[in-house]
Amino acid sequence: MPKLRVNAFTLSLDGYGAGPDQDLANPLGIGGEGLHKWMIGTRTFREMVIGKDGGTTGVDDEFAVRSFENVGAWILGRNMFGPIRGDWPDDSWKGWWGDNPPYHVPVFVLTHYKRTPIEMEGGTTFYFITDGIHSALEQAKAAADGKDVRIGGGVSTIRQYLQEKLIDEMHLAISPVLLGTGEHLFGGLDMLKLGYRCISQVATADATHVMIGRA
Repeated sequence: MPKLRVNAFTLSLDGYGAGPDQDLANPLGIGGEGLHKWMIGTRTFREMVIGKDGGTTGVDDEFAVRSFENVGAWILGRNMFGPIRGDWPDDSWKGWWGDNPPYHVPVFVLTHYKRTPIEMEGGTTFYFITDGIHSALEQAKAAADGKDVRIGGGVSTIRQYLQEKLIDEMHLAISPVLLGTGEHLFGGLDMLKLGYRCISQVATADATHVMIGRA
C-alpha cells in the first residue's frame, strides 16, 4: 500500500526544523545548516544532491538511501522551493538545486499564487498547487503511480499533514544542536491523540534517528 512519508527531516534538540530569518543567504534560517551535519557528508547526499563521488557509509547513509527508495512524487511547501514571498514576480526562480534537482519525479509545491509548471532536467517537474494540501496529495498520489509520496518539508507543511492524520511514516533525525528559536515541529500538536508512536530509534555520532508511525 503506498504511503505518505517524511524522511530525513532534521530537528534540533529543542524541536526546531529550521532557524529564524530564512532568506536567500540563509535558506534554512540562521543556524539551520548546522542541523544537517549527519547527512551532508554521506555518500548518498554527495551523489544525489551535489553530484560528487565519495562520502561516508554506515547508519547515517543507510537512512539517506532509504529516504529516496520507492518515491514516486514529492510535496514541498513554498519555503522549501525558494525564498520568494507573495506573488511570483517572474519565472526566473526555479529552485535551490540548479538545472537538475535531486527529485527526478513530479514535485508538488504548495503555494497561494498560480504559476505554470516547470520542467527540469532529470525528470523533475514542479507543479504549483493553490487549492490546499488535500488537492496536492491527491495529485501527488496519482503522479506516483503506486509508489510512495514523500513530504520534503518544511515544518508548516508537515504540521498540516500531521494535523489531518495523513502521514503514515516519519523519519526524524535529531541533531545535537540547539537553535533556541525558529520553526517548531511539535508545538501544539498532541501526537498521541493524533495516533502516532515511536517505532524505533538508533543513534550515531551526529544524529539520533527516530521512526514514528501510527499506533
